[in-house]
Amino acid sequence: MSGFVDESGLHVKAGNGGAGAVSFRREAHVAKGGPDGGDGGDGGDVWLVADRNVASLLGFRDHPHRRAGDGTHGGSKRAHGRRGADLVVPVPEGTVARDQSGGVLADLVHEGDRWLAAEGGQGGRGNASFHSNRRRAPSFAEQGEEGEERWLRLELKLMADVALVGLPNAGKSTLISAISAAKPKIAAYPFTTLEPHLGVVRYDDVEVAVADIPGLIEGASEGRGLGYRFLRHLERARVLVVLVDLASVDEVAPERQEEVLLTELGRYQADLLERPRLTVGTKADLAASLETPVDWSGPRISAVTGEGLRWLVGQMARLVGEVRAAEPKPEAFVVHRPGGEGFRVEREGAGFVVVGRSAERAVAVNDLTNRDALVYVQERLRRLGVDRALARAGARPGDSVRVGGMTFDYQE
Repeated sequence: MSGFVDESGLHVKAGNGGAGAVSFRREAHVAKGGPDGGDGGDGGDVWLVADRNVASLLGFRDHPHRRAGDGTHGGSKRAHGRRGADLVVPVPEGTVARDQSGGVLADLVHEGDRWLAAEGGQGGRGNASFHSNRRRAPSFAEQGEEGEERWLRLELKLMADVALVGLPNAGKSTLISAISAAKPKIAAYPFTTLEPHLGVVRYDDVEVAVADIPGLIEGASEGRGLGYRFLRHLERARVLVVLVDLASVDEVAPERQEEVLLTELGRYQADLLERPRLTVGTKADLAASLETPVDWSGPRISAVTGEGLRWLVGQMARLVGEVRAAEPKPEAFVVHRPGGEGFRVEREGAGFVVVGRSAERAVAVNDLTNRDALVYVQERLRRLGVDRALARAGARPGDSVRVGGMTFDYQE
């Protein structure tokens, strides 16, 4: 079973808000005590947080559901309900959260970056909150709001300083195992590497993270082969090291290998060709024993004999250091929150539907058969501008209007 997962679905459910209470004071010698129903507690939020101690999305593959705590209901004597516990979901640095249609919702690049994936429902207000000079004894309260719920698509893009790029069996896995403590599977046939590997290389006082990207083939950017699944892991790499096989079993010339690789990188994402890049010939030990010398004038290395490895690691460290020095320093971690939402009016069959949290919350009272509650709802919708919006949308007297779980007949 693979220990590395870079794509996963995630279902998040924020906590529901608690209901407000309907209660009146009951005291000796007080004939008509005032309203004292407390508010319900808000539901907990679900946050995704980038954590460098999490290596992949493996934890979501078999257990994709995450839920925050519910708020508790309000009580008498203005006792407010307890807020539901927030849920923090750690994800690897470099995780991209998308909606089901593929749109990017958040990009958690650095340690501590946070995104509010699902917002908890607000707690309902108790009848004490509706007390006013006009409404002396309100006998209604608000229901708690349901927490946000949705499916997300998570994608991981490795946060590597250097990405090793090459055709299948070009020696990438052997190289990363020779210069770091990474231990990928190595064998003499294509597509040995079915998942990217990350190793850390030290040169003097510089540490460089190096990623072994599974082999690309011609047409990978269009979906051919296995490598296309891992092209996204190149997007965050500061430096690219292109490895060409000097002892190719298919006798593909090194220049042709380089041409294929650069073409696929450019087709996938044009600015990859603008990254600092090294092109190196691998398997120099085998190339030296060939009857026909390979026509290659570039640098050569051998992960087996160690030829050129010190030079290569030094070049990686130098290029990475230059890129790091030119990058702006992040001032702090990023917090992603959804923007405030109003409401909108949409056609629904022969009637209309009002969509939006503010409008839906206005009708979330516990008893719309209560005259005081109905008057309150009408006033709240009018203040929000729902009446004007319906009139602009062409609503006529008698048309059905749905708001949340309630349906009304429109009247001017």
